[in-house]
Amino acid sequence: MKVVVYSTRSFEKELLAKANQKKHDITLISNPLTDETTSYAEGKDAVVVFTSDDVSASVIKKLAHYGVKYIATRSVGTDHIDKQAAAAANIKIANIPSYSPHSIAEHVLTLVLALNRKILLSTQRSKNFDFRLDGLVGFTLYGKTVGIIGLGEIGLITAKIFNGFGCKVLAYDQVKHQHTGIQHVGLEELYAKSDIISLHVPLNDETRHIINAENLAKMRPGVMLINTGRGGLLNTNDVLQALKSGKIGALGADVYEYEHGLFFENHHQDKEKDCLLQQLLAFPNVIITPHQAFLTTEVLQEITQLTIKSLDLWQENKCVGKACACAKNCQKEAIKEKPLLPHQS
Repeated sequence: MKVVVYSTRSFEKELLAKANQKKHDITLISNPLTDETTSYAEGKDAVVVFTSDDVSASVIKKLAHYGVKYIATRSVGTDHIDKQAAAAANIKIANIPSYSPHSIAEHVLTLVLALNRKILLSTQRSKNFDFRLDGLVGFTLYGKTVGIIGLGEIGLITAKIFNGFGCKVLAYDQVKHQHTGIQHVGLEELYAKSDIISLHVPLNDETRHIINAENLAKMRPGVMLINTGRGGLLNTNDVLQALKSGKIGALGADVYEYEHGLFFENHHQDKEKDCLLQQLLAFPNVIITPHQAFLTTEVLQEITQLTIKSLDLWQENKCVGKACACAKNCQKEAIKEKPLLPHQS
């Protein structure tokens, strides 16, 4: 199969080559997919994209014109792809059904500890030979109450990590599975009792702006808010006001509501591009990382292996099973295989 991979990062090249084992004729380019770069797909059977790529209706129309029959995205999320346009063009779509939840959960802990113990400020000072302790007071994590909104794989592992620190864990999820050390509560109670709140729900009409002025008012003064899910879970303007008032004591995020066209690129010379983000980053109690929570060697191996697996199945005229992300879900045949890594089920 002839394939072009858009938005290829240097750290992906070797992994893609290793997973492919020369089965497919793959062209790697660093350029993102746009209306202008669709020409790279001429004569290709498939394109492989990332969340920062433009896979809108106009782009899909051009891809179809060039003969593309398949789109594989190196991500779980598919909201960057116009599925209806792909269906109309008879282009099949595959995503990454899931990858190691541990990388995301560990990043949550990283943000909490860095914010709580003022690691950025402390490191910055030390590099300038300033070893004062003023402004570096944190709190003991042991005994604190952590609220987990969304108890899927990532939320559950996050809960277990905080259990290990001796925290009391409250969780809200529509499905109430019983887990040792986790107390299921309603959202109102979680907001009212949590010292730290971590978000682990998908972004949809129901969850968009779940963190807004109304719900922030229900939280404890000085609450620490962590978001490694989707930027749209926060009403960013409301969060900004809560930071100014001190209602939010610290904010750690690996996502941003308006990150599209901003994350994954160097905008050092164009900081004025997003004034809202500038205001957030000006707070000493805010850490925003560039959607890197997934970025571990193990997860990258999974993503490349699963991407190549989808190409393999398409080449054999088979449905990609649970990786299918088509608008009509195609056949959604269950393809049972040995797990790529021990944690997968």
